[in-house]
Amino acid sequence: MIANRTPSITGQTGRPELLLIGGSLLTVIAMVCIVTFLLIRERASAQDAATRRATTIAQLIDADVLRTVELYDLTLQGLIAAAQRDELQNVSPQIRHLALFDRSTTARFKGDILLLDKHGEVIADSSRIEPKPGNFADRDYFLAHAFNRDMGMFISRPFKTRCDCDEADQWRISFSRRIASQTGEFLGVAVASLKLDYFDDLFKSLDIGTDSTLNIINSDGVLLAQKPYLQSDSVGKSFGNRPNVIRILNDRDGSGSFTSTSSMDEQRRLYTYSRVGNLPLTVMVALSSAEVFGTWRRTALLISGATGVLCMGLLWLTWLLARELRRRQRAERELAQLAATDDLTGVANRRMLDQTLRHEWFRAQRSGQPLSVMMIDADHFKAFNDRHGHQAGDQALKTLARVIGENVRRPADLVARYGGEEFSVILAETDSAGAQQIAEQIRQAVENLPWVDGAERAMTVSIGIATWTSASEMTLEQLLFTADKALYQAKEGGRNRVVVSV
Repeated sequence: MIANRTPSITGQTGRPELLLIGGSLLTVIAMVCIVTFLLIRERASAQDAATRRATTIAQLIDADVLRTVELYDLTLQGLIAAAQRDELQNVSPQIRHLALFDRSTTARFKGDILLLDKHGEVIADSSRIEPKPGNFADRDYFLAHAFNRDMGMFISRPFKTRCDCDEADQWRISFSRRIASQTGEFLGVAVASLKLDYFDDLFKSLDIGTDSTLNIINSDGVLLAQKPYLQSDSVGKSFGNRPNVIRILNDRDGSGSFTSTSSMDEQRRLYTYSRVGNLPLTVMVALSSAEVFGTWRRTALLISGATGVLCMGLLWLTWLLARELRRRQRAERELAQLAATDDLTGVANRRMLDQTLRHEWFRAQRSGQPLSVMMIDADHFKAFNDRHGHQAGDQALKTLARVIGENVRRPADLVARYGGEEFSVILAETDSAGAQQIAEQIRQAVENLPWVDGAERAMTVSIGIATWTSASEMTLEQLLFTADKALYQAKEGGRNRVVVSV
């Protein structure tokens, strides 16, 4: 490459004014950069302070709502357990009513707690010993449990009661659970309602400032509560088609913040949102941007009049810095990926396996969901390696890793090389039957592979499976030991088979 050459600006005639202009420009640019940086930092500090304040408010609401929902869930579980006791069928209505609803919460905003049969008819009512006849087969909570046997606790859409009473116009939501026989047959629904005045009372003690709002929506974007109400009839309406709500509901993390314009009153606000545990409820704290950035704007307007001409310089420098940071992050991600990957097979290595297994173990402890571990070992691999050479052996391990990965499809599961010709698979939220089905698919797929041209026999795998459930008392080390023991039994039993630890 030939470099372009330019004549010097300071020739024999001399241009000292150019040097003065250049020095002045450099000085102004330096001042602009400093001032703009300070303004940006102050704005970020104002936003961070507002976000922390909003997050604290959201966490207070989350904690109270979670505690309330847990009380309702315990009430429903107690009601279902009592309803399935055979000895209650022959006692007096008063004793039966007391046994059914002895765990009922005494919360001030508690609505009716009902026990419905499989046709939606009321067979028990917390408010009266002799239940008032009624049918709720058309309610969303009844239909959800009637047609979905795996439904856990269901939170309904807001509704108004059907009674001719003072509370007829009050909005409520219900919490419900399915009642099933030992064979899984649908027997009915236990349901407890909560008056939405609960949220209004909860919001009263929270100060959010002027022109700001507190909102609670469900997973469909239906508004359950708001402070203050921007529209008198907004409760119970779906806002799932509004851009801000769509952005919040589509966030997989369930929490975050952003600044946007409200579609209800066209006010600019800083939205901070948080999903309430594992519930289909989201708390939104929308702070007025005018209040959040008011002081900063007055300062920025005063200073930007003298420095606004050179703002593009700072933007360019910021862009360069951001580009370098992106490059660095990309390089760090690549290094982290290399550090977690087995060089030969391309699957996770032992270090990644240990980290993921410990993470999934603690997650299973919290959720109570089963956790299965699969140990896979190539049968007669040493003989295969000696017969066909190390290069063929390495290729066999690569093929084996690929086949295992093709049969373990969920993103949350992990395939890792445990060591040598042994692989391990972590199956989160998978019971022993599901793990055995996947293991059989892997075993058959490996058995059917044409490993080496002219080979006397195909390579096979032996697989051992161990599963932790909430009913077991094994530790993480015992889980691995049990899976390894099952693998040993598979090899002792003739290889090319799957053994599930019992």
